Amino acid sequence: MIRIAFTGPESSGKTTLAKAASTALEGEYIEEFSRSYLEQNGPDYAVDDLDIMAKGHADAIENASGSLQLVDTDFVVFKVWSEYRFDAASPLIHRLVSENWFDLHVLCAPDIPWEADDLRENPDDRDALFLRYVEVLEKLRKPYLIVEGSHKKRLKKVTKAIEQLRRIS
Repeated sequence: MIRIAFTGPESSGKTTLAKAASTALEGEYIEEFSRSYLEQNGPDYAVDDLDIMAKGHADAIENASGSLQLVDTDFVVFKVWSEYRFDAASPLIHRLVSENWFDLHVLCAPDIPWEADDLRENPDDRDALFLRYVEVLEKLRKPYLIVEGSHKKRLKKVTKAIEQLRRIS
């Protein structure tokens, strides 16, 4: 099994790219649990909700069965966002981030236009948050690939990287 995570700041193309890659490579798309949780419970949340969302996301990943899994959002998102919004991340989030869930983290650059929706909170600090993602991925020595530019360019880069992983698996 190969498991790929799509990570990065809000409105950086994670969902679009994860869905497109799952279609192009006939993989299993695993949606972002937090989005469905917040759609059901409302956009206001407390620090404790992040653990509920992280656990729900972990359960969704664990219940997936495809040989190629393309996961919309990783646990680095929970860490970065929790530290940004609440100045700390919980022990659960730290544990999930430290574990090796993914063969590759696809870090989406925020070089595409912001698309507002009812659940997005922060259009102004995407570049600073992106640098935080790089810092966390580097510190934890996670395998990652930065994608930027047009959707077509991003998809081509991701597809090539996943095909290489398939060859060595």
